[in-house]
Amino acid sequence: MDVSLSPWLIGRKRPTSCFDRLTVAKPDRASRLHDEPPSPVGVAMKNPRRHGSRFRRFLHDVSTHTPFLQLIAILVGLWFIFSWGLYLAERGIAGTPITSLGQALYWGIAACSTAGIAEPPRSAMGLMLGSLWILVGSILFFGTIVATITTYFMRPMQRPVKKIIDTIEYNLEQLNDLTIEELDLLKNTVDTLITHVEQLKHKQQHKQLRRELPKT
Repeated sequence: MDVSLSPWLIGRKRPTSCFDRLTVAKPDRASRLHDEPPSPVGVAMKNPRRHGSRFRRFLHDVSTHTPFLQLIAILVGLWFIFSWGLYLAERGIAGTPITSLGQALYWGIAACSTAGIAEPPRSAMGLMLGSLWILVGSILFFGTIVATITTYFMRPMQRPVKKIIDTIEYNLEQLNDLTIEELDLLKNTVDTLITHVEQLKHKQQHKQLRRELPKT
């Protein structure tokens, strides 16, 4: 007989039904649940700050290191200018689909999307402005997407650290062609790099020890 369950069985009858068995096994089940470690899924759900910080970092990188905001500002500004000019060109013309500034703004979006849902203007000036906006707006719209994606994924290769590493690798491959002064400079650079790496390792070990001290 399990010793841990003996105090619960003193003065009780032998369990004859499923309800009695559940009653007797309840303390053991509770103790097992108390001793079980938390589920990794539950921990991940209780700590959503990591995902939020990654998303904020992504937005910060896109807004800071890519031309997304600048190109969007130019696109929106040209959209308002062309829409206003199209409204002025089509104002007072019979049968025109653009009778207000709001319809001109909608026409600019529909024409720039290349979906073919925008009716053509009626005046010659309106046709010229509309055609010019379709070309400029389409180039800016798709150019913004391509430029943002390209700049974001190419940014790690443009870091100064990457350039330093490429320079050191190139010099190591060309050791026979380097002068004494260049070799001394390369040696000093490598020594500085090694010292910096050792300092970083020491700081990481110190932080890890400080985290483990409260646990012990």
